[in-house]
Amino acid sequence: MTRRQVTRRTLLWAAIAQAAVLPGQAFGQQGADPASQEPTDMKIRIGFNGQTMTATLYDNPSARDFHALLPLDLTIDNYAGNEKIAYLPRKLTEQGSGPFGNERPGDLCYFAPWGNLALFYAGYSWSTGLIRLGRLDDGFEPLLTRGEFPLRIERIH
Repeated sequence: MTRRQVTRRTLLWAAIAQAAVLPGQAFGQQGADPASQEPTDMKIRIGFNGQTMTATLYDNPSARDFHALLPLDLTIDNYAGNEKIAYLPRKLTEQGSGPFGNERPGDLCYFAPWGNLALFYAGYSWSTGLIRLGRLDDGFEPLLTRGEFPLRIERIH
């Protein structure tokens, strides 16, 4: 075997190895920061009690996992005097977890320990297991309506 043949074989194996790694690298570039708070073009519509809100999801794995579940028909109810919650049919990936700041009403979050969405209409603080998925686009006033209601969440794009 000549040096030239070894070099070709080495190059061929290197190319095969690189091709196997590239899909993972491409996925990693779809939001390098697992807790990314950057908005995306993933828009959703949230409807209950004859009211509709829209939200923009963030660029993190948990938000993408949530978006892939849609459309969903759930039940929304009050919790803790500052949020409405709805239980998802399955748990989301927790790759989007990590501390975040600037918590405020209108945040759409996922609480991993219980597997529920949390739509905040009053002040709150980040806690372990809380993953921010996105933000309501036009305010949170419909969330102030007390009670339990059927909930529909669907993709806009």
